[in-house]
Amino acid sequence: SHGFYNFFLSVNYKSEMIENYFQDGTKWNSNITYLKENKKLGTAGALSLIDRKDVSAPFIVMNGDLITKVNFSKLLDFHNQNSHAATMCIRQFDIKIPYGVVNYNEGEIKKLVEKPTESFFVNAGIYVFSPSILESIPKNQYFDMTTLFEKLISRGDKTGVFPLHEYWLDIGKIEDLHQARKEFRT
Repeated sequence: SHGFYNFFLSVNYKSEMIENYFQDGTKWNSNITYLKENKKLGTAGALSLIDRKDVSAPFIVMNGDLITKVNFSKLLDFHNQNSHAATMCIRQFDIKIPYGVVNYNEGEIKKLVEKPTESFFVNAGIYVFSPSILESIPKNQYFDMTTLFEKLISRGDKTGVFPLHEYWLDIGKIEDLHQARKEFRT
């Protein structure tokens, strides 16, 4: 729905199941190229398998265990308008502490907070990269996304965040997969 028709799918364990289902993408009027990992390369390491001549514009990377309604066109526009080398989607994540929290100093209570909620921004597993970052990824070696971002930040490349407010669900845990099945049951 956002005009994307060329996809790279990184596959390793049970890759034949994924390849048999999606095949070459024709069923969806798309083109699918498989990045076949002979060993686990990590989320960023798999990008080293992309032929660099196949990427001439910013591209989106997304973990395969996500369901989202993010507006990918707005995400790409944001990345381009800010001239980022890399953009990471982030999401607010709240943790409710089920107990009263005690702040103390030298044995004296300074403050009591009953069952507080702590909020954090977490990596949502969706990224936009300018083609030049492919040169920063070692060939056929394990390399995770955190390491890639740390490398880009340390050398001064412009990186940014894009907060997600749309529907987003990580189905990497079985209970979350069951939740997704309930939500998308027709």
